[in-house]
Amino acid sequence: MNTAEANELGKNMEVIGMLKNFVGETVDSSLLDPDDCWQPTDFLPDMGQEDALEEVKKLRERTDCIPDTVITSLIGNMITEEALPSYQTYFNLMVNEERDLTSTNGWVRWSRAWTAEENRHGDLLNKYLYLSGRCDMKAVEQTIHRLIYNGFNPKTSNDPYQAIVYTSFQERATKISHVNTGKLADKAGDNTLSRICKTIAGDEARHEKAYKTFMSKIFEIDPDGALKSFEQMMRKQIVMPAILMQEGSKNPDIFTDFSAITQKIGVYTTWDYASIIEHLVQLWKIESLTGLKDGAAKAQEYLINLADRYKRIAERMKIPDDISLSWLNNRKLAF
Repeated sequence: MNTAEANELGKNMEVIGMLKNFVGETVDSSLLDPDDCWQPTDFLPDMGQEDALEEVKKLRERTDCIPDTVITSLIGNMITEEALPSYQTYFNLMVNEERDLTSTNGWVRWSRAWTAEENRHGDLLNKYLYLSGRCDMKAVEQTIHRLIYNGFNPKTSNDPYQAIVYTSFQERATKISHVNTGKLADKAGDNTLSRICKTIAGDEARHEKAYKTFMSKIFEIDPDGALKSFEQMMRKQIVMPAILMQEGSKNPDIFTDFSAITQKIGVYTTWDYASIIEHLVQLWKIESLTGLKDGAAKAQEYLINLADRYKRIAERMKIPDDISLSWLNNRKLAF
């Protein structure tokens, strides 16, 4: 890192520090007290009740109707959620200069509260899939283990601005993925799974709104720096959080296959990627920014045209007919 880059990162961290009180207020206004949140048990059979096994049987009957491709996509979404320890570690490295995880600093409070809410998502989907009998759970668990073992690198170059761009984008992408999975579950006749996916998507929508608001504040304070960081993040592309699940795996194509399935069944597609870019460019009023300097004008031009580039890619993209399905248990289990 040269002197100019170091100075830029230092300035960005100063702005992040200026926002700590605003972020703390967002914790109180946008995130929920643990006693008021839904919990995974609200959607699952109560194993302490006499009719628990009958409720599990009904759950299995519902999930038997869901196509294998949708189950595979759901498992991939769950594995992504289960790698939360890596995401919290990464976020703390970006914004927590105090290195005190019990601090009352707004950014640290946000990291804890956001993680606490997100943690329920993987817990719920994991238990639901376990009870369904549709998964080779050991293979799923090995993939989760591998993903956390490999870590997480969103390629934000230690820039907190890029980190907020990344999370703004990724929360919206995750919301879209859960909403579309819920629609497919509903279509297949599993109304409970549909409700689960839509509930998780509701959490993601609150988190998305908060991260986008944080970045909006950064644009107000430092438009040139925010614009350049936005451009730098998008030039590298937004890598999906679970991309490292295949590194060192016995199946080196497992993430590639998962991504192809989500494209094929419409859970998360290149069209969605383009739509998120378009949304953020409009939200942060990129086209109307004036008085730009230090290369920010070129960044502005690049970002304004970026969504259309991905739409053209989406038009040309072909999805293979045959896609490998991982993590499934195809046995019909008697109960």
